[in-house]
Amino acid sequence: MTGIHRSHWPIGRRTFIAGCAIAAGGLFALPTRAGTVIGTASDIRGVVKRKRQQSNEGLATGAEIMEKDLVATGADGFADLKLEGDTRILLGNQSELLLDSFIANQGGTLELGMGQMVFDRPEGLPKVDLALRTTFGMIGVRGTKFFCGPSRGVFGVFVEHGQVAVEGGGVTQLVGPGEGVEIAHPGEAPNKPVLWKEPRIVEAYASVGLKR
Repeated sequence: MTGIHRSHWPIGRRTFIAGCAIAAGGLFALPTRAGTVIGTASDIRGVVKRKRQQSNEGLATGAEIMEKDLVATGADGFADLKLEGDTRILLGNQSELLLDSFIANQGGTLELGMGQMVFDRPEGLPKVDLALRTTFGMIGVRGTKFFCGPSRGVFGVFVEHGQVAVEGGGVTQLVGPGEGVEIAHPGEAPNKPVLWKEPRIVEAYASVGLKR
């Protein structure tokens, strides 16, 4: 898989937030619960670090995950995080995810600073309102399974089930099951959703250690 040049990815938190707007209608503000356990690291492979307040340490399988934790994977690292409410997040190598806020069966806010991830919430469960901030724009989520991250030289978002709203460059695209969108550069608008072919989906999932 062709990755995006890494210089595009690291971001300052205040700069990032200033450039984004919430794409999902009806997203509500969640109370801050710093120090609240929201899940566990169900499978850790390779080098994975967790930054919590001023502490920066290795993350091992079985470790607790709390709100405000920053999880970062190394060049050989993969992380499978199981959050409350049967929610699963998979991170590929060289990825950084801030678990800003999360409440089971309600939602919250995540921030993908670099890399790729899959958000997986089984069909049939209550929908959640989740906002995912990235350098390329905002992704508004309503209880779904989707991939986002580098894909064939661009930033891609693919939805397996459910729906997400991808906002960038002042344009919002609704992406449904089997569809994907691309954003070529930070600040640009996503293209219109198209059906992704199986080889590209397989590549995307493999980048987070997930088999199709």
